[in-house]
Amino acid sequence: MSKQHVNGKVYLVGAGPGDPGLLTLRAAQLLASADAVVYDRLIHPEVLKHARSRARLLFVGKEGGGESVRQEEINALLITQARLGRSVVRLKGGDPFVFGRGGEEALALEEAGIAYEVVPGVSSGVAAPAAAGIPVTHRGVSGSVTFATGHRAGKAPDWAHLAGAETLVLFMAGGKLEEATLALIAAGRAPSTPAAIVEAGTWEHQRVLEASLVDIAARAREASVGSPALLVVGEVVSLRSQLRSLVESRPVVSEREQFLKAEAGHE
Repeated sequence: MSKQHVNGKVYLVGAGPGDPGLLTLRAAQLLASADAVVYDRLIHPEVLKHARSRARLLFVGKEGGGESVRQEEINALLITQARLGRSVVRLKGGDPFVFGRGGEEALALEEAGIAYEVVPGVSSGVAAPAAAGIPVTHRGVSGSVTFATGHRAGKAPDWAHLAGAETLVLFMAGGKLEEATLALIAAGRAPSTPAAIVEAGTWEHQRVLEASLVDIAARAREASVGSPALLVVGEVVSLRSQLRSLVESRPVVSEREQFLKAEAGHE
């Protein structure tokens, strides 16, 4: 027997990795008609311009190691807004179901009897390496890619499994980068394996650092790499030096001013 849904509806929408040009048409259409937009820290300010002028913009930014809105509070906010009969866009960076806690929010809405829909977005796990000139698969080099996260509540990653990945893309790598690289080497990955850190992939201030797996953490520390950042490990990283036109087409910004300005607007 189906649940009786209330009038409001929640759309779990992926906003893509950062570049507002990577927002899907469906996402833009929903933003233009939403009564409320509940959005994360890594949403580009230009994306929010798609929201209609009378929409309520509700910031629920989460950042590892810093102040954040608890997931339970976000779930409750979505349910409350929907029960008021509103069309709610829950705007999340990347794709809602790729390390975005979209599944948790969908389960909470299901339990509360709230109508909802999932709108996929471009995942940063593919887009950020691509913008950095790194194809995550390449014939004759890598026929598979493994996506994982450097932060798992209450459970350590399976480093033996991850060390064997042809291409490994590690989300949320910044805070535990040294721990992750040492664990991969201890699990059997060669210290000389090419690696790259992509900071703020597809944003105006994107930065890319390359080094061997054993050295990448030190390079990132010296460069004061911040969040968001992805670690890419594998021979595909070496292709970046050959894709010069793609690499050189990205704007080079030495400072993080634009991103800091965007964050300041949330305070």
